Amino acid sequence: MNNTKISTSLSWIEVSRENILNNIRVIRKKIGPDIKIAAVVKANAYGHGYHEIAQILEDEQIEFLAVHSLEEAFILNEGGYSPELLIVGYVPYDQLNEAVESGFHLTVYNTDTIRQLEKLKTSKKAKIHLKLETGTNRQGIDEKELPSFIGLLKNTKKIDLIGASTHFANIEDTTDHSYAQSQLDRYKEILAEIENAGLEIPIKHTASSAASLLFSKTHYNMIRFGISLYGLWPSKETYLSYRLAGGENNLLTPALTWKTKVAQIKNVPKGSFIGYGCTYRTTADSKIAVLPLGYYDGYDRKLSNLGYVLIKGERAQVRGRICMDNIMVDVTNIPNVKIEDEVVLLGRQDGDVITAEQMASWAQTINYEIVARINPLLPRKII
Repeated sequence: MNNTKISTSLSWIEVSRENILNNIRVIRKKIGPDIKIAAVVKANAYGHGYHEIAQILEDEQIEFLAVHSLEEAFILNEGGYSPELLIVGYVPYDQLNEAVESGFHLTVYNTDTIRQLEKLKTSKKAKIHLKLETGTNRQGIDEKELPSFIGLLKNTKKIDLIGASTHFANIEDTTDHSYAQSQLDRYKEILAEIENAGLEIPIKHTASSAASLLFSKTHYNMIRFGISLYGLWPSKETYLSYRLAGGENNLLTPALTWKTKVAQIKNVPKGSFIGYGCTYRTTADSKIAVLPLGYYDGYDRKLSNLGYVLIKGERAQVRGRICMDNIMVDVTNIPNVKIEDEVVLLGRQDGDVITAEQMASWAQTINYEIVARINPLLPRKII
């Protein structure tokens, strides 16, 4: 019996080890050797694969892997990786015991979470990072709540205060960073209030990818390196701000390529409709390639009649509506296309490239969503 394992997926993701390592080298050079890095690997490592990215980073002296939930922490914990795990999202009360027993770091912004941690019957102390509200009004401790937190933490025997963080609301979407500066000022004020009350905060972290690249004053002693770990700029405004400040071009290198194969080739007469809703009609005799994936796999339906893919290094336009499991593309002007020819949906093929930013503009969204929504069931492989 042949036990060789073959991939049964009709599309797959390739992740470049060298490009991920390049992006880590870039940020190391930027922040210096003494600042810790929390590599943000939530949302299946922004679509790149939890274990694939953790494996690449294993020998890179990364101090933390940051995830959204306890579920994600357990997925990574199975791999036995060296960095500590920081949960940046909410952990329900009935999951706190498991989180503490597993040694995960928790992000805390509710006083009731502190009280629940005090009640746990566990031999381990909870490791927490306070999330401070400075103007994003998402997660965070309001200043009026600080006395309650300080009082609870000064009297706790079951909690270690490890860190304090905040998150910028408007550092990516603008070249005017005055609001981010006001948040940083607010963070400093709240930190001072906590430390003046006699509490020590070993790790201070405010910097996302954009802040890490643009402003050294946000680094403190740890950064949270997210979207740019994967070679993607947080926004065009971040890129522009970086370049206007004298930053080099081609700093980051995208690491993800999404591929599939041609499943069928159809000769379609002039005047024929393609796909559901008859949204596209051929204006000449056409050759259409059918690709065996669709919006279930994460290829956004809004790319219908807008996007294109790469076949033999040439652009093939999407024709008709994207289906749940199929996409039709026009290969009329691409010679010698055959069934099972390789297709690039996102990434580089020969001399051309489709970027996450291009796909995001077609779908009227952001590059974060393009990569993060790629179906996690699709195989990822490190190349």
